[in-house]
Amino acid sequence: MESVILDQLKRDRILDLLKEDKRIDGRALDEQRPLSIETGVIPKANGSARIKLGNTQVITGVKIQPDKPFPDLGDKGILICTAEILPLADPRVEPGPPTEEVIELARVVDRGIRETEMIDLRQLVLKEGKSVIGLFIDSSVIDSDGNLFDACSYASVTAILSCTVPKYELKDDVPVLVEGVTSKPPLKTIPVSVTMARIGNYIVVDPTSEEEACMDARITITTNSEGNICALQKGGSDGFTVDQLVRCSEIALSVGTKIRKRFEQLM
Repeated sequence: MESVILDQLKRDRILDLLKEDKRIDGRALDEQRPLSIETGVIPKANGSARIKLGNTQVITGVKIQPDKPFPDLGDKGILICTAEILPLADPRVEPGPPTEEVIELARVVDRGIRETEMIDLRQLVLKEGKSVIGLFIDSSVIDSDGNLFDACSYASVTAILSCTVPKYELKDDVPVLVEGVTSKPPLKTIPVSVTMARIGNYIVVDPTSEEEACMDARITITTNSEGNICALQKGGSDGFTVDQLVRCSEIALSVGTKIRKRFEQLM
């Protein structure tokens, strides 16, 4: 009962500030927290990154190796994104199998990269239907303070942009590594996700954990370099009006353009 009262008091305080176009950390409603980008943090990975979005921190590594293609996608390489929240990142997290929230986190990140067609997977085929190159992107949340969707997405995109793809050749249908020869991944676009929360009638960008705790609805919109919306994920207990969705789309394009410029500097 005490926790319920405290949560309601926090929500009331947040709503009072939003009525004045303010937030609990002093940001504007459409302003992201400071974004820090670091690459090459895992020397043994083919690509890696550490992202700090406010107090939320994620480390992502990319492993690249030959593999068998999926049965119905023999003409494309493999892309798989996974995610985990370490127990040290959040006192509410316990060791064990991934929760529904963690599974959703990995799928949203995967969908944003896949649906924008960031990587031309057709160029990662060694022998159609038999052997392809696989990219396995693993994200670990080491400090959680809200908006894990964007933090994990940015870390995954950064790790891909910084990675090198080893060269493999088939000998008797067996992939063999060509020592000392690498290339950049076949990139087509740069996806940027922007997550927003609705609290009452107000839309806030990059919600903190306190804002997420009292939000009514959440939406993550991923755009490509051409400014097209390619992926969308809704969460929370409630929904959005048409006008609110239009506003969220406009914010996603505007904020996404600024973030994409940061990514372009890594290429």
